[in-house]
Amino acid sequence: MHRYRSHTCGELRASDVGTDVRLSGWLHNRRDLGGILFIDLRDHYGITQLVARPGTPAAEVLDKLTKETVVRVDGKVVSRGADNVNPDLATGEIEIEAGEVEVLGAAKQIPFTVNADDGVNEERRLEYRFLDLRRERMHRNIMLRTAVISAIRHKMTALGFNEMATPILAATSPEGARDFVVPSRLNPGKFYALPQAPQQFKQLLMISGFDRYFQIAPCFRDEDARADRSPGEFYQLDVEMSFVEQEDVFQPIERLMTELFEEFGGGRHVTSPFPRIPFREAMLTYGSDKPDLRAKLELVDITDVFEGSEFKAFAGKHVRALPVPDTAEQTRKFFDGLGEYAVEQGAKGLAWVRVGEDGTLSGPIAKFLTEENVKVLTERLGLQAGHAVFFGAGEFDEVSKIMGAVRVEAAKRAGHFEDGVFRFCWIVDFPMYERDEETGKIDFSHNPFSMPQGGLEALETQDPLDILGWQYDIVCNGVELSSGAIRNHEPEVMFKAFEIAGYSRETVEQEFAGMLRAFEYGAPPHGGIAPGVDRIVMLLADEPNIRETIAFPLNGNAQDLLMGAPTELDEARLRELNIQLRKPVAKEKPADERPIGEAVHPEAGR
Repeated sequence: MHRYRSHTCGELRASDVGTDVRLSGWLHNRRDLGGILFIDLRDHYGITQLVARPGTPAAEVLDKLTKETVVRVDGKVVSRGADNVNPDLATGEIEIEAGEVEVLGAAKQIPFTVNADDGVNEERRLEYRFLDLRRERMHRNIMLRTAVISAIRHKMTALGFNEMATPILAATSPEGARDFVVPSRLNPGKFYALPQAPQQFKQLLMISGFDRYFQIAPCFRDEDARADRSPGEFYQLDVEMSFVEQEDVFQPIERLMTELFEEFGGGRHVTSPFPRIPFREAMLTYGSDKPDLRAKLELVDITDVFEGSEFKAFAGKHVRALPVPDTAEQTRKFFDGLGEYAVEQGAKGLAWVRVGEDGTLSGPIAKFLTEENVKVLTERLGLQAGHAVFFGAGEFDEVSKIMGAVRVEAAKRAGHFEDGVFRFCWIVDFPMYERDEETGKIDFSHNPFSMPQGGLEALETQDPLDILGWQYDIVCNGVELSSGAIRNHEPEVMFKAFEIAGYSRETVEQEFAGMLRAFEYGAPPHGGIAPGVDRIVMLLADEPNIRETIAFPLNGNAQDLLMGAPTELDEARLRELNIQLRKPVAKEKPADERPIGEAVHPEAGR
């Protein structure tokens, strides 16, 4: 018999009754019922129940062991009997009469329970991550991640893409966030940067003639954590294709996402095909460029209705309305609750009216609406008895943010929200440029390396704020999974695009010397995308925080509480690297010193 096990803890069935077996695993749980010990033994594959009778050597050993001790147990498979079958376990029809027991790995008293989620705080969980990962939910999430990545590789290869590796030690990057830098011992005073994304390398692969590339790429960005963003490092499915237009990129990625979410989504329905929603339409209709299409409500721009109005709350402002049907049975608590929610999002309040059986409007602002206002609103919003309308007024971006959040919350509270589905969409036609509110300067709004719609002619003849880029995002259930673009592969178009944003030809040549040199030797039209693996798994696992799908994440302060990173270097090591430390000086960086692309949305949906 094998030194440690003849079977795993998830393998034995009723057909094995009478067999002598050897199992190894962790002491998951222990119950003492009248002197008889029942032990749940756990390994990677499952749980098997052991039974140790009073007075036996096995009982004497097992009774003294702490939970999570690793043991080897020899015994015989016996039937539990029909009345004692555990339907929640794959091994629930049998148990092991424990004989010889050997302790393989003693365990100290554990700082929190592993066999149940007991609400321990995240810092503690990360400090003892090796214990946290033993929990069923975490183990399931990490194995889901493994299966998803394996499936991605298989499916991408089947779609004709070739997996290639790109460098980890690279030059500093204008991807949109701060670099993690690595000092060069052999080149004193110089630094590598860990890649924020393989953006330039994958474009160079296209210029080199490889046509269809993909990589499960590690990316590194020194930025703050969010629920859907892990600080430090993340992984993305990095993709690039040659001789393509926007729809050519959409087709394989849409197929991949549909298959992944159907395969691993637990039966939840997947939208197909994915609707294409222009950026400006998304902002007007949903209040967000990451719309949650599970909410079956839409915003309506009614700014023109109140132009010149004497109603000061709306006059001269951008006004958005949210009609909500079927609210006749809703009490005042429903309306007040949404108002409180809007205030939490940054609003000063939430105006509303409701439509009665006779078509008249009632509510806090009904008396301020003229007959003409009521007529136009009724026609434009399709108002009927039982409808309610919520209003937001202010600056465009502010109203979009607040009313976009209210749209989703109202849908949930009023029963107009789909659960158990994945609602995908493409957001397209992003503006190439935006005006900085503080400086008035024209800057890139999304991705400076995108091809403008209309090419060089558009850059030379159109108002920059009217120029759209061949840029796109893929969104699922209100989560941005990725940004992508058809690339700018023509040097003169690149120079002109950056000139509009205030960057000189010399600056562009200095920052992108390698790329520009490659473009001068025959560059194919190309484009790509990079969906975030962490976010994909987060959605599939139905987890609210991305750290629940990563084996060893950093905490919100970008610290590894288990291994103690980041660490200090001793003086000898600093001298070897030609580094002298100095305390940081708090200084706000002027806008005109911002590196190229710093305000740009990163491609990865991490």
